[in-house]
Amino acid sequence: GEVESLSFSNLIYCPFCLGTGMNCETKHALHCAALLIWITLFAYLCGAFTPETVPIHPIQTYGYMGTVILYSLRFLSLLVLPQCICNLLGLTLFNAFREKVHLKAAPLLAPFVCFRVVTKGLYPRLVKENLVLNMESCRKAGMENFMFEVVTDNRIDLTTMPRVREIVVPSSYETKSGARFKARALQYCLEEEINRLQDSDWIVHLDEETLLTTNSICGILNFCEDGTHQFGQGVITYANGEIVNWLTTLSDSFRVADDMGKLRLQLKMFHKPLFGWKGSYVVTQFAAEKKVSFDHGPEGSIAEDCYFSMVAMKHGYSFDFIEGEMLEKSPFTMWDFLQQRKRWLQGLLLTVHSPKIDAAHKMLLALSVYAWTTMPVTSLQLFLCPLFPLPKFLPFDATIAFIGAINLYMYLFGVVKSFSHRYRKNVWRLLLYTLGAMIAIPFNIVIENVAVLVGLWGDKRTFFIVQKEREPIIV
Repeated sequence: GEVESLSFSNLIYCPFCLGTGMNCETKHALHCAALLIWITLFAYLCGAFTPETVPIHPIQTYGYMGTVILYSLRFLSLLVLPQCICNLLGLTLFNAFREKVHLKAAPLLAPFVCFRVVTKGLYPRLVKENLVLNMESCRKAGMENFMFEVVTDNRIDLTTMPRVREIVVPSSYETKSGARFKARALQYCLEEEINRLQDSDWIVHLDEETLLTTNSICGILNFCEDGTHQFGQGVITYANGEIVNWLTTLSDSFRVADDMGKLRLQLKMFHKPLFGWKGSYVVTQFAAEKKVSFDHGPEGSIAEDCYFSMVAMKHGYSFDFIEGEMLEKSPFTMWDFLQQRKRWLQGLLLTVHSPKIDAAHKMLLALSVYAWTTMPVTSLQLFLCPLFPLPKFLPFDATIAFIGAINLYMYLFGVVKSFSHRYRKNVWRLLLYTLGAMIAIPFNIVIENVAVLVGLWGDKRTFFIVQKEREPIIV
């Protein structure tokens, strides 16, 4: 069944232990041991612990300017260190192998939940099919107090579907600040004459391709019933159903591990979106969402999700992590993959450069974004380090090795978490996918670098929409 396919009762990180029936605590302990061993081994293979055999005098060898450039490149690599530390803590402090999410209260007692889907209306068949699947998931979970709202620029005609309200955003609608794209549509729903929700109701924001699972619904109900925090988010996986593009899907395995790492840590431990968050699988209390709003002008319209989280943190609202995964698909083409990354980068740059957000709130996000922005430069170290060695310094060399080890491990961890439900009893197939993730890493690095180059000099006011169906668009 669906819940069984998403559980990890037969999985630990080591593929050879699949099907052993170990409990989740044992699996998590083995995963932590494997991660720490890998970090140590990687640092050793990189020569972090190897003593210097021939003394190196940088200024004499490379000149003053050359030495400054080489050291500057090395120190730029440390921009991503806070993110790597948070990923390490998130993956080790919290058990990633918990089984089925159990409800803490009867679904009948849960507050009202509105699942809100925002779409351009270009894929009406996809929207309708996913509505049917998601409503069935809600019924399986025992939900009663819920409805779906589809917010669209182009009418889809959903009048015959029960518990579904279609909101068509008129082309003439303008927000007070000039918000655009998805932010404009979300703000339209908050207008007094359009909104039908009460302050105590909850909204679950979904993309048009997002599929709910029984586990995610149970996690959402637990979060809403608790009522301690106003905003929440959980994990999204991308290797479910038919896989259209294996390369982009394997590359997105890093995002899965990132959700289980820094996203989980920041929301569960600090209850703040220190590094921002995603635009799907967002759960908000209506009164808080209305207060924060999506009306933040053009600069808050490209990465409206991240900008919203920064403003919400500024207002002092509290965040938490939601157990249970939702399902989505990776981009179908490499062009869409590139354009998606480009849009994310441009939106994040607009967010961290916004004078409306305090530096204290966006500091860690800024470090992460600048680490991404400098990738074309720092990636050169793969070639420069062997060609132009610098004197060894154990703390620094070990830190650089740690960054590389964590990032590589996250690809592997993401693959196991994404694909285990498919081939949990087929060790060799899972190993093949793990090898595929390693092969996809160079591709991902190239794409991220190209996205940076295109994003920095491209138009930062456009919103690229990736293809959601393999068939031609139906308008």
